[in-house]
Amino acid sequence: MRIALFDHYRIGIVDGTSVADITDVVDSRWHGTPYVINELIEHFDELREPLRAALASAPTQALADVTLLPPLPRPGQLLAAPANYHAHVAEMTTSRYRPTSEQALRSPREVGFFVKAAGSISGPADPIELPALPGRAFHHEVELGVVIGRTARGIPAEQVADHIFGYVILLDLTLRTEGVRQEERTLRKSFETFTPIGPFLVTADEVADPGNLGLRLWVNDELRQQANTRDLIVGIGELIEQASNVVTLRPGDLYATGTPEGVGPIEVGDVVRAEIDGLGELSLPVVERGW
Repeated sequence: MRIALFDHYRIGIVDGTSVADITDVVDSRWHGTPYVINELIEHFDELREPLRAALASAPTQALADVTLLPPLPRPGQLLAAPANYHAHVAEMTTSRYRPTSEQALRSPREVGFFVKAAGSISGPADPIELPALPGRAFHHEVELGVVIGRTARGIPAEQVADHIFGYVILLDLTLRTEGVRQEERTLRKSFETFTPIGPFLVTADEVADPGNLGLRLWVNDELRQQANTRDLIVGIGELIEQASNVVTLRPGDLYATGTPEGVGPIEVGDVVRAEIDGLGELSLPVVERGW
């Protein structure tokens, strides 16, 4: 299924260019709140049949007539893998924005994950907003986002697939600077709108092999990033295994798996477009933050 969140936190199942409203399968206490999708994810096994029944008579609308929201606005935890493609590590080693700490260039197997503020999440209808910080650069990073579907604590890699609900396109925007001045990674990646996701949450059964998905990102129609998740240094199973041995992962948590080479700057006036095989496309204007 391709699950959308739209308008006033309505849940929709997308079929081609239309969306069927199945919000009523979720307890009404959660209607109109960003947590309605978390409730669907947590109870999806028991709601699977009511959902299928609801689809038979659900009201539908054209996708063009609704406003798409981030499909997971309030993940309980937003975790992210550092340097997880060899070619990206190589390009950062020679970049003018090279990290001052060698640790920032080590793989998740060596240093684990970092945390982004969940408040940085934005969606398909939201522009990327850049704060006015003269002398600083803002870089794009396209990534595969993994949505947890079942509680995971200390699980081995070979069982990870049973705990994944689905996948999203995710952009990890990053504030960068030259020289020794470097804020904490969490701050540099946690400005509002610095984690666009969407356009839909695609359930795991629709993704035959998440370890073999093409990723692409354009800025103003210039192809900047192109790679495949088979090039991940640390694969999805090992990433989730490691995280689940640090903290219990729960339904609705989100894990960003790392970005490939081609990371580069964006500026006000640009349009950033990203796609991942089978997950759709995000196309977002870049604007100056108004506050």
